[in-house]
Amino acid sequence: MVAVLSPDSIGPVDVAVIVFDGSKFNGDVAPALAELHDSGAVRVIDLAFVRKESDGSTSFVELEDADVADAFERVNDQQFDLLSDEDLTEIASGLEAGSSAMVVVWENSWAARLAAAVRASDGRLVAQERVPRENVVRAIAALDQD
Repeated sequence: MVAVLSPDSIGPVDVAVIVFDGSKFNGDVAPALAELHDSGAVRVIDLAFVRKESDGSTSFVELEDADVADAFERVNDQQFDLLSDEDLTEIASGLEAGSSAMVVVWENSWAARLAAAVRASDGRLVAQERVPRENVVRAIAALDQD
């Protein structure tokens, strides 16, 4: 059965750009991403890799490429190719020379039911912000000092 994206049932969608020093993808993050995908917490919708060489040239690595195919095969079952070459070029242009990035688009499947209920109640999300990790660490440290 071919998977489809339905605006009535999809949960919130995020795009994450994770930057790595160097230009080799060793697959070390693949098991963690696959675990989230397999558990149903997220559904990986698209995944790509970009590199910026020391001379400033850029390249894209798709999931089918030998460099990453084996490591990421567990999250490669339902790709929708939402990231365009223009998106990846823009991301690559912001990288420092000699670095690379994994670009992942995922549905927050865990929130799909709540999102559907909000829409059915004629509600809408008007603000959402991720609290930076540094702020969380400081808040936890402050709790420990009390």
